[in-house]
Amino acid sequence: MDREAVWQADAAALADRVVALLTVVRSAEAEIGALLVEIESRGVQELFGYRTTARLYEHLADVPHAAARRTVARAQALYSSDATPALAPATGAAAVTGSLSTPMIDTIIDAVSRIPATHRDTAEADLLTFATDAGHKQVAALGARILAHLDPDGVEPEDTEPATPTRELSLRRKRTGTWELTGRFDDETGTRASALLDALAERRGADDLRSPQERYGDAFSDAVDLALNSPELPTQAGERAHVMVAVSLTDLQSGLGTATLGDTGVISAAEARLHACDCKLIPAVLGSASEPLDLGRARRLISPGLRRALFLRDRGCAFPGCHRPPRHCQGHHIRHWADGGPTELANLVLLCGHHHRLLHRSGWQVRIATDGHPEFLPPRFLDKRRKPRRNNLHQPLPFAA
Repeated sequence: MDREAVWQADAAALADRVVALLTVVRSAEAEIGALLVEIESRGVQELFGYRTTARLYEHLADVPHAAARRTVARAQALYSSDATPALAPATGAAAVTGSLSTPMIDTIIDAVSRIPATHRDTAEADLLTFATDAGHKQVAALGARILAHLDPDGVEPEDTEPATPTRELSLRRKRTGTWELTGRFDDETGTRASALLDALAERRGADDLRSPQERYGDAFSDAVDLALNSPELPTQAGERAHVMVAVSLTDLQSGLGTATLGDTGVISAAEARLHACDCKLIPAVLGSASEPLDLGRARRLISPGLRRALFLRDRGCAFPGCHRPPRHCQGHHIRHWADGGPTELANLVLLCGHHHRLLHRSGWQVRIATDGHPEFLPPRFLDKRRKPRRNNLHQPLPFAA
């Protein structure tokens, strides 16, 4: 409807046009949800280099991370994948027609999720029928009545309170190569640990697409790095605590194959390339006959003086939008050391652990611009022109004295 037609339209025509456009928008949102489930099913990291579909969607749609996570979770509830059946498939089919608003969809999903699986299909059909004439509160109330009828006793309460936990911790490596951490702590220790992880798990700008669990996992990793870099850390056999990574020179250069982590662990050669950017791990580069060719040689490691220069130039993580300070960052070789890249300021950039991993695994690229500062080129699926982006959060304002 053009501008002239809008002025000439009566009230009914205006309302009809709004409804028609809402139908188109809702139908398009439903199709987007189905596409996100397809991406999730195929593997978002394999397709785009992002750890989660929500991370990818936040960049594609330019929406806050919380909104992206809600969109992906809603889509997973509506549409089936090869691995997971849909929670409310009938609602998903109705969403494609554009007849349901997002709040109504969320209300139905919430109600269906509380109903026992054996009764969900019937209950979902009743809720959808009721939704054609009722509001969100009425649909939610119907869901509550259905649940009360099916489970009048509700959830059985626990008989006893758990005992006060003590300081216990178990860290063990599983056969899959992941590590499992379990423990119990007294209130004081738990409070201090929570304060530390809360500080390290803060979102790192608009590009931070991690779930809360991922942010706290990365925060724990950052806390370990901070502890390992502490001058008060006790020594082991006369040396500061360190981890040895053994990888062949061919695999390190190509990023293919595997590397040995510590005594028994295994990581990909691509992960070894990532960790070799900084000195948190000591690489043992082996030749074809497994002879050590290099063991953390000085020209790869960033010297204290060079690190200070890097801190002064980048003032924190250089990735666009990230506010992490220098002490939480790692030095990244723009041209990888294994490929002949020198350890000098013009070939280094400061990155937090999250964006360091993203840069290695996705289509993002970094380079040093003519003014000596790093700039980042986004993947083509985010910007076909690949317009360079910078992080201006750490730099003084142009008008600052």
